[in-house]
Amino acid sequence: MQVVAANALNSTHRAHESGMEGTEGNPGQPGSAERSHRSSVSSVGARAADVLVYLADDTVVPLAMENLPSLSAHELHRAIREVLQLPDAALDAFALWLVSPLLEVQLKPKHQPYKLGRQWPELLLRFTDAPDDDVAMDEPSLQFRRNVFFPKWRELQICDEEVLRLLYEEAKGNVIAARYPCDMEDCEALGALVCRVQLGPYQPSQPATCTLREKLDSFLPAHLCKRNHGLFAAFRGRGAKVGTGEQGLLNAYRQVKEAVSSDGAHEATLGFHYRAYLLKCHELPFYGCAFFRGEIDKPAQGFLHRGGRKPVIVAISLEGVHVIDSREKHVLLGLRFQELSWDHTSPEEEEPVLWLEFDGDTEGLPVNKLLRIYSKQAELMSSLIEYCIELNQAAEPTAPQESTSGPHSAHSPSLPPAQRPKLRRQSSVVCSRIQHLSTIDYVEDGKGIKRVKPKRSTSFFSRQLSTGQRGYTVVQPAESLEQG
Repeated sequence: MQVVAANALNSTHRAHESGMEGTEGNPGQPGSAERSHRSSVSSVGARAADVLVYLADDTVVPLAMENLPSLSAHELHRAIREVLQLPDAALDAFALWLVSPLLEVQLKPKHQPYKLGRQWPELLLRFTDAPDDDVAMDEPSLQFRRNVFFPKWRELQICDEEVLRLLYEEAKGNVIAARYPCDMEDCEALGALVCRVQLGPYQPSQPATCTLREKLDSFLPAHLCKRNHGLFAAFRGRGAKVGTGEQGLLNAYRQVKEAVSSDGAHEATLGFHYRAYLLKCHELPFYGCAFFRGEIDKPAQGFLHRGGRKPVIVAISLEGVHVIDSREKHVLLGLRFQELSWDHTSPEEEEPVLWLEFDGDTEGLPVNKLLRIYSKQAELMSSLIEYCIELNQAAEPTAPQESTSGPHSAHSPSLPPAQRPKLRRQSSVVCSRIQHLSTIDYVEDGKGIKRVKPKRSTSFFSRQLSTGQRGYTVVQPAESLEQG
């Protein structure tokens, strides 16, 4: 999880310094469950204490630290960089995180990891729905991970191979765990680079097919590695061909390019392939995001209009907000900050909700659509959105223009509303599926939100980018439309 929502944690514990963002962790993340049972601190007191810090590849960095209870994350961060002999580029690229299967928290430099660890049960009760027994047993580990606020354009300037390796290992873990939804061809291209790193250059004489089949889940997400069993598998026989995922991975492995030096010779460096992997991940609009868990309403189906709820992951980065279907591993809604208004509500007797508003159409008429995300971390998500917008606005005069490759390249905030294209709807897992959402089309009557059939309206929220910067369109009221 991540630490950005200052106001929310202040209300939880005034002794904390403000400035935390949170994202609820994914229990399916490799290694997280195992790490939660290991204490990152073996002893406490004024004398030296052994602190275990976990890297993205699950290796452990042991540190002997004095006065651990008062040690800041900045001091611990510096100690890790010294042990790993990392360059200055690692200062902003990485942050310390407290991580368990129930919660993930990125620390600010002034936070004190030991004190936050002692307050862990309090954070779990405030920001998760975990049962009391799970809260009592849960224990966070200290991890050295990518900083959510580190922009991609700065990542491209990194040349140190060890820094690139750590970023690669974390990105690879998110792809394999399906936290970053990818289309099959992208998974194969990324998996091929993992093959190159782990197995070396492709050699036609080597039995690569058998190796890939045995370690397929090391190269592709688990839901793409399922082999056919049962009736149809029986007809394939022992001489069956390689599975689609395996064959695609093998073909992509053959096509991996090698680094070439100035004299035309191949360079034996992995940094080239780490960078290639990260560049491919940069095409994913949610790369480097913080993750939150929540639920949304399902569209009503059937004669009885039964709906229910769908579990989702909300991914928030410097680029925008993405709502990801936890089970189907695809994006339901992707919005850049210029395309949305937002707010959160935390009524005492009801569930906290993050509201996302964006423009769309119903029965061919333009309306404002409102998506309701139920989550105990709604306030944290709202604060993170606000902080990311502030960072982007502060960096606009100096930051180079980031690449717009990928599914959102069509969204240009400089276009007037009449020319701005609608959200892309297609088969790619990273494109929005608005038809799978249960949204509210509404008007504001001064007291609340009313459903319409459909009804144009002014924006319900005041929290949005200024008019000159956002591409989001506030739909104006239309008296001729019938209110529902």
